[in-house]
Amino acid sequence: MSETTDRRLKFVAGADPFGCAIKDTLVSHLRSLNIEVDDLGTDNHYSIGQKIGQIVSSGLDIRGLIACGTGVGVSIFANKFPGVYAATCLTPADAVNARSINNPNVIAFSGISATETLAIQTLDNFLNTPFKSPCPASNSEPWPDNIQSFLDNSVSEMSKIGSNPNPNSSCCSICNLAAGREFSPVDIMPGASMKIVRESPTSAVVRFTAGSIEPAHHHTHGHDVVVLSGRKIVWNLSKKERFELGVGDFLFTPAGDVHRVKYLEDTEFFIRWDGGWDIELDEDLATAAANIQKQEV
Repeated sequence: MSETTDRRLKFVAGADPFGCAIKDTLVSHLRSLNIEVDDLGTDNHYSIGQKIGQIVSSGLDIRGLIACGTGVGVSIFANKFPGVYAATCLTPADAVNARSINNPNVIAFSGISATETLAIQTLDNFLNTPFKSPCPASNSEPWPDNIQSFLDNSVSEMSKIGSNPNPNSSCCSICNLAAGREFSPVDIMPGASMKIVRESPTSAVVRFTAGSIEPAHHHTHGHDVVVLSGRKIVWNLSKKERFELGVGDFLFTPAGDVHRVKYLEDTEFFIRWDGGWDIELDEDLATAAANIQKQEV
């Protein structure tokens, strides 16, 4: 009896239409080895990867088998879930390397390139290769001490990725580009603060507190706005147009157009000017508040 059947493994399997045939072959093979398989069948495109990922991520001792045209899409979707380590294996050697080096708990197959014989050999290697064992990548020799030490700690370290709640952590510079970002008050706009992230053409992230007002004003350059959070109303007085913007909404205001703004909630938005940052007020704050009150009546 193989090492696999002694472990009484359980698999959950599924495929998209391109991987259905190879999945059915491999499910039959697993069952011939007395391995329990929950076959989810076929689903559209990569959504089956999501289903497999959710089940394997549940914390139960379950492994996954998924297939699509290339084996890549389903593994990407499955890997979006914590604790899921899906590897696309196109050859028997891929499976040995993956199990030895990465300890994956989900194997993904290509329904386009895999033959039945090759896929079964690949699955058998996935089943029977222990983590950290010699493999083609190590020239079938035991790993040297420095690599062995890395592998000894890799699984516990991988499980911590994405779980660090410290916004000031430097573990990932890309993920922390916004952490600790310092905003400067905009003196002529009470309730506003801004962080310029690029100069001329200028890009900035701007925040306004709920209830704040931008008096009528204009800019030398046109600008694009994308709302990241909150809600605001923009009146383009030059064109007599009104826009209510929420999360994800975009608005372009041409150069010279006079516009007035009211913030219905705490709001953050990205703004890009075609040139340098400038602003010319066309009314004071008290006049703006009075004019907004008239517009809202």
